[in-house]
Amino acid sequence: MKYEDYKALYDNLRRPKDIVDLAERLELDEELLDVLYTQRTVRDTTKRFYRVKNQSHRLFKDWKSGKSMLKIAKKERFSPILTGLFLFQEKGYSKKYFWKCVRNPEDIRDERLKKELTQITNADWVYSPWASDKQYQRGIWGENLLHEWLDEQDISYRTEEDIRGEYPKTPDCLFDEPMMLNGWEINWIESKATFGDNIEIKKNLKKQLLPYLDLFGRGVVVYWFGFLDDFVGPENIIIADNELLNWKFGKKP
Repeated sequence: MKYEDYKALYDNLRRPKDIVDLAERLELDEELLDVLYTQRTVRDTTKRFYRVKNQSHRLFKDWKSGKSMLKIAKKERFSPILTGLFLFQEKGYSKKYFWKCVRNPEDIRDERLKKELTQITNADWVYSPWASDKQYQRGIWGENLLHEWLDEQDISYRTEEDIRGEYPKTPDCLFDEPMMLNGWEINWIESKATFGDNIEIKKNLKKQLLPYLDLFGRGVVVYWFGFLDDFVGPENIIIADNELLNWKFGKKP
């Protein structure tokens, strides 16, 4: 994707409602827009987390005066679930208790708390249990897609689960022997059910991809929802999108 097109989408994904609106107006994949919205929200939340947390006492006073958790979160332009967590902690409850209540609101006797926890859970597109499960399942989908593609071609490999504990870092697929793919000799493939913009790729390079390169040699990272065309990374780490499924394995020269 060209940077200009990506930036236009990214800048206009401010609320969950924008996902559906942009998908309909621009005839784009709603799942892609969900991915971009999630990445933008996580970055903004990380940047502002302690700034909002430090206002917990003031926010708690607002809640005690009658404002709902959801209204407070909207005013702060912050995660509804994490806003609720800050208020619970300010009230003296533990993080563990908060998450127990979020997952089992029917067990809460306080009707106001039950109602408001249900509201913030339904409203949080990124940090609620249902949203976290959606992101987890998206990651599993990407890994399964990669494994099915390799299995169809009778490629011999080990999964991250197979080799966990043998190495300090483990890719999703490590070939039993170097393979030729689309003209490159590679040793591993990593699946990412995200969009590869500059921030995402640089984060992945530092945490995973460069260690894989040191441990196993050249490999491929596939961003199933695309990546920026102009990103320039290490020459021995090949960046791909779903076009990977059209690439061909060949024999070593």
